[in-house]
Amino acid sequence: MSTSSVSKGCFVFKPSAKKKKRTLTLEDYFADGCEDAENSETRFKLCQDLWDKIKTDTEVLQDELNRKILDSLLDFTRKCSSTHQHSNWASQMRASEIPTAALVLGVNVPDHDMTFQSLSDLLQQSVTPHVVSVQAKECGALKHLMKRVLERMMGTVVAVDDEEEEEPEQLSAQLHKRVHCSLGTLCDWYNTKTRKSNTGTPGKKRSSAVRDEQQQPPVVIIFKDLEAFNSKVLQDFILICSRYIERLPLMFIFGIATSPSTIQHMLPHSVSSLLCIELFQSLSCTQHLATVIDKFILTPQFPFKLSSKVMQVLISIFLYHDFSVKNFIKGVQLALLEHFHSQPLSVLCCKKKEALLNVMQLSHSNLERIRQLLSFKRYVEKQDPQEQDNDCVYLCLHTLTSSLPRYPLGKQIRELHLICLEKNVWENEDYQSAMKLLKMLAKDELIILLQRCAEILEPVKSKKMNSALTLLEMNESRRSKKLSPFEVLRNEVLEFIDSLVKSHLSPPDSQTLNEVSYYSSSATVRRHINATPRTSIQAALSSPYYYLQNDSLKTEDGSVSNAAPDICIAYKLHLECGRLINLYDWLEAYATVVSAAEGNSPDSDNFGKVDEVKHARFIRAVSELEFLGFIKSTKQKTDHVARLTWGGC
Repeated sequence: MSTSSVSKGCFVFKPSAKKKKRTLTLEDYFADGCEDAENSETRFKLCQDLWDKIKTDTEVLQDELNRKILDSLLDFTRKCSSTHQHSNWASQMRASEIPTAALVLGVNVPDHDMTFQSLSDLLQQSVTPHVVSVQAKECGALKHLMKRVLERMMGTVVAVDDEEEEEPEQLSAQLHKRVHCSLGTLCDWYNTKTRKSNTGTPGKKRSSAVRDEQQQPPVVIIFKDLEAFNSKVLQDFILICSRYIERLPLMFIFGIATSPSTIQHMLPHSVSSLLCIELFQSLSCTQHLATVIDKFILTPQFPFKLSSKVMQVLISIFLYHDFSVKNFIKGVQLALLEHFHSQPLSVLCCKKKEALLNVMQLSHSNLERIRQLLSFKRYVEKQDPQEQDNDCVYLCLHTLTSSLPRYPLGKQIRELHLICLEKNVWENEDYQSAMKLLKMLAKDELIILLQRCAEILEPVKSKKMNSALTLLEMNESRRSKKLSPFEVLRNEVLEFIDSLVKSHLSPPDSQTLNEVSYYSSSATVRRHINATPRTSIQAALSSPYYYLQNDSLKTEDGSVSNAAPDICIAYKLHLECGRLINLYDWLEAYATVVSAAEGNSPDSDNFGKVDEVKHARFIRAVSELEFLGFIKSTKQKTDHVARLTWGGC
């Protein structure tokens, strides 16, 4: 009996290099559907300038806030390095003990990258060129941790036994020959590096101290997220490193998000005793945020402002989500982008009078837009223009009230800011209580507070503000000349401050042209920052046309077309069921809908019949819905599934 065989071969085809997707820029965003294209270029430039200013100024501010702890870390590494250079490393640091800095940064994990980058740069500039950083997600096993450390330290490809990953072709030509993955290899490389650097320039003599400092710079390994590391991997790595400490001046920096006790929980005493640990504590994330709001968001130099609702959304996300100042700033940038994209009059968000005049001359349409603004309609033309020094008055009010015993207006500056944005602050009961408490302060206490207010008001050119300084100076003259009791002067000063508050701290929505500088769409900010994946998935399953842009899927009554993807049909049918769904009934309903989509006549014998193909498609759709969390299996009835979500989009 003759037989025939068919050999099936499996061939591997390497995918071609994918084209890099072009990153969307601010300019692309403005070019897409920007209202009033006439001045979109000007608005884009203003937006980009403010965007860059936010990024640069906040990074500088973050560096200033981290400066103290970074300087302490640099001193620690220099001290340990000096001990190693000028004496016997093993005897000074005790046998097999690795100097380790436990850096407690807090739970604001997204902000840590900036801190570690600054630390790494400073270490490389002033202490040692040998600095590497590793993260837990790339070090699942000991061999991976060793490989990452050696590759980033030595700048070469490191061979790992039984390595599954294939070496990229482009790296083989650029990098050096593979080396074995062990700390012995790192020691040999380090000795070669230090010998080369010690050779120096012929004919130049250096002092022994300078020569020693350059002889053996430390090898610093930064563990960015200690809590996420596998404890067994970390233990084995420390044990191996301790055996090379006499040959290699190793140092560790542990990035800790929770508590220093994490080290004791992850490492047994036999391992932690090999580390000489020193603790470093950074400022809390709430202190960082308060400083950013105080020194950046609330300054007159920053013309773009946020309404109270937008500020509350961003602060709520900060307090209840990630404690990330970095993400808070991203939220401000998002609001900035939305404001300049959607508001044509944002082109006026500039304090340069020449620029404003040029814009008004070029675009007459802006005049009509201004006339349509609600704030402009309320504007009374006969009203005399008032000098707006709101920020100074605001800071002055915070200085007076934040030191009161019961903090009637909120100790944090952001709390007072939100109160002033929402309504007339002088109508607030806390404000009235604060004024009563100020009148009860002792003479010396009040003078100190008023002197602080004087420092805030001093740079202001306003006549009204200058008169406030005159009143504060009268305190000294009246006291020396004894013209009147102190209580009379105190009342005058406080009444004047009260008048400043009432004239300068009215809510933004009562100010003329507040729409130019204030962004108030809190719903847009919340929708972009606080993603709601379940709602988005439901919208996609209910209205596939808007995602696939296929005309055959378009329906007028909001129902799902029978030509929709299987998962959309299964989802629509499951919405018509109760808490428990009979799988057989669900399958029959699905087969009926699919048969209609295939063009079968309802009168035919095969209409709605379940065949193998429909059965397989249905099972796949149900599995996808289960994976997305819409249904789950239940032990109550084996042929049923339980529905987990209720309601539509």
